[in-house]
Order: sequence, then structure tokens, then C-alpha cells
Amino acid sequence: MLGQFENHISNHFSFLQGKKLLLAVSGGLDSMVLVHLFQQLNYEIVVLHCNFQLRGLVSFEDQQFIQEYSNTNAIPFVFTQFDTEAFAADCKVSIQVAARELRYSWFYEQLAIQKGDFILTAHHADDNLETFLINLSRGTGLEGLTGIPAQNEKVIRPLLSFSRQQMEEYASVNKLKWREDSSNASDKYLRNKIRHHLVPLLKELNPNFMSSFEKTQSFLSEAQELVDDAAIMVYQQVAREEGEDIYFDLVRLLQLPNYSSYLYQWLKEFGFTAWDDIYELVTSQSGKQVVAPYFRLIKDRDCLILSPLPSQDNQQEFEIESVESKVKFPLNLVFSIVSKIGVASNSTIFVDQDKLVFPLTLRHWNEGDVFQPFGMEGKSKKVSKLFKDEKLSLIDKEKVWLLCSNNQVVWVVGIRQDERFKIDPNSKNLLKIECIE
Repeated sequence: MLGQFENHISNHFSFLQGKKLLLAVSGGLDSMVLVHLFQQLNYEIVVLHCNFQLRGLVSFEDQQFIQEYSNTNAIPFVFTQFDTEAFAADCKVSIQVAARELRYSWFYEQLAIQKGDFILTAHHADDNLETFLINLSRGTGLEGLTGIPAQNEKVIRPLLSFSRQQMEEYASVNKLKWREDSSNASDKYLRNKIRHHLVPLLKELNPNFMSSFEKTQSFLSEAQELVDDAAIMVYQQVAREEGEDIYFDLVRLLQLPNYSSYLYQWLKEFGFTAWDDIYELVTSQSGKQVVAPYFRLIKDRDCLILSPLPSQDNQQEFEIESVESKVKFPLNLVFSIVSKIGVASNSTIFVDQDKLVFPLTLRHWNEGDVFQPFGMEGKSKKVSKLFKDEKLSLIDKEKVWLLCSNNQVVWVVGIRQDERFKIDPNSKNLLKIECIE
């Protein structure tokens, strides 16, 4: 196996040569084989071990075993201990999810601390098959059938092409010792049921099953690459990016016979899970939205808008004490005393300074806000009606600020000035207010 492994690294992971590698080691067969293989190839390695404290004294015996092996072989050893059960309870997640979150978070911390280049785990072909069958049993798309990726950012899994049987044979030949996790013998978890009952049956039905499975995964991965390429090409035709927001053209999207598949490809990385709601959003009325933990998808006329969830500062108010105030946040406002009226625009207004009551307030709009649009003396209008006339999306509305004096709107910034504060023939002190991007 050593020769095969060396060729595999040379052909698929040649970039590891000369790098500092952090090896995730549990003490089990697969991780001890991983350490031994890289020892034989003379790579610079560091052993990382997570003690999840889930098996009492045994967890500490595992830690001690790995530490003694590392010391004997002059390999740098770093470990940590987690109260995994407490973390799972606090975060309301399963023990398995908690352990994964803790493990990878710590791995990346160590990558920086140890000045390492990559994190290597000992996932092998049988792990990949089990993951495939788990996803298949729960219902999944093409991506869920492609299995565990050989590389995910800084995490490398160099043993995915090797079976557990190959590693057992390698360990036997090289007289390696390892620790057996007693929980692996239990059928409490779905993965163990598949490992103990389903996988042996598949191998019995086809002695070359692992080889056939590897070919199938290769074909599925190639198909996934085609899907990814198609999604990128169609995205360029349908999507428009503006700052943090992405606008999907529904007219073009609905011309596609399988638009829901494209939506899935584009949105899956943003944490959405309510896919039926998203697909229905396409034909819903404007204003409807679907929310993920940090993003939302909004229907707005002929668009779907993907946007980060609004921050809490949407309810904040900012005071402007005087015309001498320098306003940089949340908008860059410039106040200038002038002798005559210049050219007004969406970003520049002229007001009668004596009509203002300081401090002025800069805030987001509220549903009941009313103002008198410039040029419409004596006629009031809801700010929400102005937004409708301007055909602003929900996201555009949330970005609008109101400059107010004594609770009266002076300026819907960037859109319309209020009539009540305009300069008239009796005005003595003229004030220019600019919003500079």
C-alpha cells in the first residue's frame, strides 16, 4: 500500500510536498495508518488530537496512547479537550454535530498557531460509501451522492481511494497498534448499522463492489461538474449583482424548463432549507420572502432579490447637533451656508435654516411617516406611497434615510425634499445639504 499511496499523493496531491501537515488523529486504525504513511514519506507532520470526553476514562487513555506514540517517534503532538455534551446541549444539536463543529473549529485555530499549510484527515473509501448510503437513505440530490470531497479548502483527505481492508493489511504488515472505539460496535447510530449490516451484504453480492462504487462516484462527480458549469453560465444571464444584493430576473428564469434546479444550485450556499417555499416564491405576490439564518430571498415584481438580513441598526437614530456638525455615518452629509440657491438634485437640497429645529435626526422610515413633497404645498403624502411611486423594492426601502426636524421630515434623502422647509422670498439664512457617496 505504501507504494500505491506514494503514487496517489504524487498524482493528486503533489502540492503537499515540502508543506507542514497537521494530521487529525483519533487513535483508531485509519488515523494511525495515516500517520505511519506520512512518516515513511518523510513529510513534516504534527499530530492533532481532540478528546471529546464522551467515553469517560477511555477517552483519556486514547489521548495517552497517541501522545506516547508521538513522543516515541519524535512527532510534535497537540491536543485539546472538549465538554462535548454541554456544547451540544447549549447549541441544541446532536453529539455528532457538536463534535464536528468543535473539531474543525479547533483544527483551523491550530493551522494558524502551528503555521501549518494543510489539515489531513483519515477518511477512507468505506467512510465514503457509508456517507453515500446515509445520504441516499435520507433523500438527496446529485451533490449528496458525490460523497466526501478529497479536498475542502485547507482540509485534505488523502485516503479516500483506499479501503479499510487495505489499511488493515498495511497495519498488520507494519505491526501497527491502534485503539478500538467501543461505540463503533453499537448499532445505535445509522452509520454503524450501515457499516455492520448493509455494506457487508453489498460486498457479498459483488466482491468488486468497492471498485464499482469508486467508478460510480467518479461518474457522479463529473456530472456534478457539468451541473456546476451550467449553473455558472445561466447565472451570468439571469443574475445581476449590486453591492451585497443579487437580483434574479424572473422573466429569463421562468424561460428555463428546470429553473428550480438552478435556484437550488445558486442558493444552497446561503443556508436556505425551505426549498418548496422558494420555488413557490417565483409566482407569489411582491413582498413575500423566504428567510435563512443570515440571508433572505424576496419577491419584487419581476425579480427575486437575495440580500443579507437587515442589521439591528435599522432602528437606530443619529442626531445632528448643528450646521457645523460633521456627519460621516450612516451617511456622509455636508452642511454649507450659502448666499444663493444653486442646482438642486436627488443628492443636494436647499432649505431655510431658520425653519430647522436642531438637533436634527437621521433615521430610517416608519410605516406611518408622512411628509409634504416639494412643489405640493399643503398636500401631504405617505412616505410609503412615495416608495411605491418610485417602485422601490423592500431592500431599497430599508436603505432609505429620513432627515427630520422636530419629528417632521425635511428630506427623504436621495429622493425628495419636503415643501415645508423650502427657501422662500422671506428666507434670510440659506442652507445647502449634500449627501456625498
